[in-house]
Amino acid sequence: MKKLICLILLISTTCFAQKTTLYTIGDSTMANKKDPDRNPEHGWAQVLQSFFNDDIIVANKAVNGRSTKSFINEKRWDSIYKKLKKGDYVFIEFGHNDEKIEDSTRYTNPHTTYRYNLIRFVKESREKGAIPVLLTSIARRNFNEKGVLVPTHGDYPLETRLTAQEYKVPFIDLEYYTELLEQSYGPEKSKKLHLHFKAGENPYYDKDKADDTHLSLEGAKAIAQIVINRIKTEEDPSLSRLKKGIK
Repeated sequence: MKKLICLILLISTTCFAQKTTLYTIGDSTMANKKDPDRNPEHGWAQVLQSFFNDDIIVANKAVNGRSTKSFINEKRWDSIYKKLKKGDYVFIEFGHNDEKIEDSTRYTNPHTTYRYNLIRFVKESREKGAIPVLLTSIARRNFNEKGVLVPTHGDYPLETRLTAQEYKVPFIDLEYYTELLEQSYGPEKSKKLHLHFKAGENPYYDKDKADDTHLSLEGAKAIAQIVINRIKTEEDPSLSRLKKGIK
């Protein structure tokens, strides 16, 4: 009888074990794109689920064009905060749109508003027992005439690094690792990571396309793989559930 009870408890625990949700918040470099079977553009978080087993549920909440400011002001963060539960993860990668100094709805000073918005994401995630992870923005394909990859993000990555250090947040330096990725492809071949098409070359674009910020499927998969590799090598014990969920 005891064995039967133990067996029932084991089956119940296995069947009803709570899955871990990985929320990803950020901009178009992460976001899901419409019509993915036809659309050449992909966000790296759009393809992240394929790297995990069923114990990890990727909820990609990144949205095109958002900064930390607009993401908060549009109540997108509030909607996630209400759902957060203990043991969930929140991957936070902003910066591309925080830089837009001519747009008051999105621009943030990297040393003040941007920094404090990151701190808010971190603190409020922890209030719910969730685990925040900070990521710097991915690098743009911005090679000069000498083949040097020139940075474009100013002080935003620095503030992300400093916030992660001060608040002891797990951290993935995507700017650095995507710089290495771009450089490994080189000035010409790195176009494959992004959206470079002549008019008519791809049915999705009827005009020439030369986009060095957003990602092709190849680029999205390469960056998602970088994120997975960093999770695997990170020694922070708070990431253990993610590590176990990697295929």
